[in-house]
This record gives sequence, C-alpha cells and structure tokens, in this order.
Amino acid sequence: MATIGLDKIYYAPITEDSSGNETYGTPVQLSKGISAEISVEMREGELFGDDGVAESVKEFLKGKLSMNLVDLIPTAAAAILGARVDNNGALVSSAEDVAPYVAVGFRARKSNGKYRYFWLYRVKFGIPNTSLQTKGSGINFSTPTVEGEFTRRNKLSGDDHPWKAEITEGDSGVSASTLTGWFSSVYEPSFTAGGGNGGNI
Repeated sequence: MATIGLDKIYYAPITEDSSGNETYGTPVQLSKGISAEISVEMREGELFGDDGVAESVKEFLKGKLSMNLVDLIPTAAAAILGARVDNNGALVSSAEDVAPYVAVGFRARKSNGKYRYFWLYRVKFGIPNTSLQTKGSGINFSTPTVEGEFTRRNKLSGDDHPWKAEITEGDSGVSASTLTGWFSSVYEPSFTAGGGNGGNI
C-alpha cells in the first residue's frame, strides 16, 4: 500500500568493540522530515553453462539514504557529521572532521492511516550542501538535504549481517509493544533458535 507521509526521524550513536560489533546508544530525534529516499546497490554475478545462465546471484552491497529535513540544529549536525559545537553554540566544521556511523530510524504513514517503521543499521553521512536565496515577492523555503551511505552492520543476527529492519502496523505477528518501543532503542531482530540462517531482513 502506498505511503503518504514521513515523520519521527531519529538517529542513534554507534560504539564498536574490538571486533567492530555495534552497540547502539539511545535514539535522538534528528529533525522534522520532508522526504526520505532509499536506494540500494546490488552485487551481481552469473554463471553460464550449456549456452545459458546456470546460476544467478544477487546480494546487497550498499545503499544511499537521502533526507530532506525542515532543519538541522547544531547538536544534531555535530552528532551525524563529526563536527563540533563550540562554547558559544556555533557549529564548527573542520577539515579533520570524520563522520561517525549512526543508525537511522523513521516511519512513513500509509494511505490507510497505519504506519511503516524503519531502522537502517549503519549509516555514514556526508557534508550537506547549502542553498540560500534572497527573499522576493513570494516565499521560498530553503531546507537542508543530508545524504548518507548505508552498509550492512558488523554485528550478527543469527548468521546474517542485517542492514535494515522494517515493520508495518497491522501486519500479522506485529505487536503493539514493538511499535510503541520502536524509537526507544534501535530494533534488534528476534529469530527462533534453530531457524536456519535467521532469515533475511
């Protein structure tokens, strides 16, 4: 079913252990959202035999997240871009800034009034472009767009490395407690023990 809305954009800081496995901090609301676009790049390969395709493999490689936001306040910008806020509240960007990996969550309203919820587990944002315009006879809003690259996380879930979790309100097996706690912490997949590779998200 089509989606007609976007809200509740959150980010969660990531810390990594010596093996690179992620631990997620408490999610923080990033901004009011205008739009979000997710695109995925696949790794593909084909094996030919007897003048035809004998086997075909398509695997997730990485993806791109583009979000247009109402605003990006200094503390949020510092958290996702690796910049710093000085003693006077100014956002200071330096050549030495290194953007950290964060998890990003949001939800999209469907045309039936229910919501689809998302978490991307490992995102690194680039420096956003700035577009400003003088005021004319009409009113034009200039809003920031941030773009990030997301990859699979290092931490295993079963035998897999998830890159996204997605859940839709009203679907079979979806509990109210899962939805109400979606932005309280980064969602961790839950699989039945012995369930093969844990399934693909």
